[in-house]
Amino acid sequence: MTAFAAVDAPERAAQAPRTLEAFLDGISARAFRFAEMGLRHRDDALDVVQDAMLRMLGYADKPPEEWTPLFWSVLRSRIVDAQRRNTFRLKWLRPQSANAEDPIDWSELVPTHDPESDPSRKHDNREAYSRIALAVRGLPARQREAFTLRVIEELDVATTARVMGCSEGSVKTHLFRAREALQAQLEEFA
Repeated sequence: MTAFAAVDAPERAAQAPRTLEAFLDGISARAFRFAEMGLRHRDDALDVVQDAMLRMLGYADKPPEEWTPLFWSVLRSRIVDAQRRNTFRLKWLRPQSANAEDPIDWSELVPTHDPESDPSRKHDNREAYSRIALAVRGLPARQREAFTLRVIEELDVATTARVMGCSEGSVKTHLFRAREALQAQLEEFA
């Protein structure tokens, strides 16, 4: 069984948050990781997630089953806007030796569920997580979005297509290519 095992629809409905606040609280960490992979800058990712959550407050009257696709659509839109702004910034003011992208320290995002596990296992898990995160971050944007939304967030194909603004066939193609690329990069974990 994989770490990203699918949850049955009835179980998922039973787990659905009843308030928008609970929904946003439950999705915030995943949304941040998604934004950080897309923007590759921690502060920009925090701003984008916060903006998406603020925009969701305007949709509090929507039924809870619509919150998930709506949130991911809003977040994706905010990420694309931030990427455009970053591209448009006056790059000529930056010294040529300066690196425009701050490296992301994925090691601090590694969950430590078992505090009593041995240090070597923690190190191995941290290394594996770092390699996987780096591989996912290296995917083209559309493949990364399809992989994150379908596999990690477990959205169905139709919802993912709606969030990404493309056809279901495109989602399947992007996901297939993402899985192929990840499998080639991470053969040792297969």
